[in-house]
Amino acid sequence: MKVTLVKERKQKPDFSKLGFGKYFTDHMLVMEYDASKGGWDEPEIIPFDDFKISPACCSLHYGQGIFEGLKAYKNADGKITMFRPRDNFIRMNRSAERLCMAKVDIDVVLKALSELVELEKDWIPTAPGTSLYIRPFMFGSEAFLGVHPSKKFLFAIILSPVGSYYEHGLQPTKLIVEDVYTRASQGGTGEAKCMGNYACSLLAGEVAHEKGYDQVLWLDGETKSNVTEVGSMNMFFVIDGVVVTAELDGSILRGITRDSAIQVLKKKGIKVEERVVPIAEIVSAYNNGKLDEAFGTGTAAVISPVGTITYKNVTMEINGGKMGKITEMLYDEITGIQTQRLPDPFGWVYHVN
Repeated sequence: MKVTLVKERKQKPDFSKLGFGKYFTDHMLVMEYDASKGGWDEPEIIPFDDFKISPACCSLHYGQGIFEGLKAYKNADGKITMFRPRDNFIRMNRSAERLCMAKVDIDVVLKALSELVELEKDWIPTAPGTSLYIRPFMFGSEAFLGVHPSKKFLFAIILSPVGSYYEHGLQPTKLIVEDVYTRASQGGTGEAKCMGNYACSLLAGEVAHEKGYDQVLWLDGETKSNVTEVGSMNMFFVIDGVVVTAELDGSILRGITRDSAIQVLKKKGIKVEERVVPIAEIVSAYNNGKLDEAFGTGTAAVISPVGTITYKNVTMEINGGKMGKITEMLYDEITGIQTQRLPDPFGWVYHVN
């Protein structure tokens, strides 16, 4: 693989004050696809820089773009690992298929990513709760006006050292249920990790922030009566000791941390139900004292406790507004596996070096 190094390394930020997605490493990976030339070029590592694209670039007009998110870590011995990276690229190919985009060769991009992470290893923070965030993305790069799939694509991976996704860290989040706007519906692109899904969520998110909430809890697009997911997380509830989450019906993201949480719960002997979850059931469980915990799962925050949920005129304070025992166990287990503080019985850890 061709590697072009920067002439001068950037000054690294204060790793104790990273925030999320604010800083980027010296290099990035790029790979181009052209159907007329037989497909994908070889991946290449180049200095992090702006792209030069045509004003007629089709993705600027029609939104043909997808992305992923995963993390790299350093363990206590300085060894670099990633968490379930192959699953991210499997999901990316599912998104690509839904948006009529070229699929990537998973073995090729995983090997190239490993080389990029190894090159940028000094950017990996090691304090608890920190990591190197990895953002693969792809967009249609052909210049044309007209609604049809692009025949050219640009695939890239950028890296960002990050701290907690939420400024308040593991303090429980505040959610408001959105019953006016919709994010996705069956038959749409809800389970694809595509750019448009996030653009259409912004207005509801801004309204929620103005009201003092961290995130929106979305309902289904057809009836607006069943819980789906949060803007950046899959959603779980603990009702009378049973963990309940929305089923994968095509309208919500196939979360990799979601799947990890379910596998850990089942291994611990905790009952999990993937099914339709009416918002009325959540309110009823709260009123009857059976809504034990609520939490979200996602790459950015890993496991995020939920302290309050507001639906219409009802504000539900869950577990006294504190992190619950199951939520805490999941956070400790999954982050422990990710950083190799705990054994990995699932084979999720991918060793870079």
